[in-house]
Amino acid sequence: MKITTFFLLLISISTFSFAQDYAIEQLENSPRHHEWVAIESNERTLHNFVAYPEVSEKAPVVIVIHENRGLNAWARSFADQLAGKGFIAVAPDLISNTVDGIEKTTDFESSDAAREAIYSLKPDHVTTDLMNVLEYAKTIEAGDGTIAVAGFCWGGSQSFRFATNAGDAIDAAFVFYGTGPDETEAYSNIQVPVYGFYGGNDNRVNSTIPKSEDAMHEFNKIYKYEIYEGAGHAYMRSGDDPEKPMDDPNVIARNQSWERLVKLLKSL
Repeated sequence: MKITTFFLLLISISTFSFAQDYAIEQLENSPRHHEWVAIESNERTLHNFVAYPEVSEKAPVVIVIHENRGLNAWARSFADQLAGKGFIAVAPDLISNTVDGIEKTTDFESSDAAREAIYSLKPDHVTTDLMNVLEYAKTIEAGDGTIAVAGFCWGGSQSFRFATNAGDAIDAAFVFYGTGPDETEAYSNIQVPVYGFYGGNDNRVNSTIPKSEDAMHEFNKIYKYEIYEGAGHAYMRSGDDPEKPMDDPNVIARNQSWERLVKLLKSL
């Protein structure tokens, strides 16, 4: 039993560390400047991965909210890819220093452990963190004053929710396969456009779209979304794998979403 447990633990650690080798390789080969920025939030140190574009002028800033597995290699790779499109990306590690002895997401023994930590976070704790990240984003000298937020899965829901708290301090919210707020009244606080990105084979999330759409319409808010047929949940990560064929529905959805996201960001 001890040997089996140890073997399973090794598998878990290996999976968490190496399942996204392609993302790690992309980060290591990126020509762009990366840095870790520590800010104080909720009485602990909150770590943020920041990626800068190679441009000669000031650039918009995008706050990237990770999935329910934390700020893993793919989330950082996405931030770098945003920088490759000309944007400054700030990706907070929202579970950094929330568990004793755990500095960052990558210090958790497995992605399941990271997920458990995320679902232990209190909503107000997350809001405070994101507001502090927003305040930091405003101070970036290379930024042009435009700030958007984009999130995935759990982070997509947080992006939608943050739009109800940030007022006009952000310019847009981008929700990738995340659900909207439960309380209808919360939508009345949104002051910026919300853009949704959803996989066609993700009815758990998609079944909540009509409620969000009705609420946004009720309060005369902008909510525009696309559903990419054949794509599943987390298709942005799945479709980013270079070993997948170009006709894979997740790859197609990922590529089309990238085009839409970049176009929308440039229009802000």
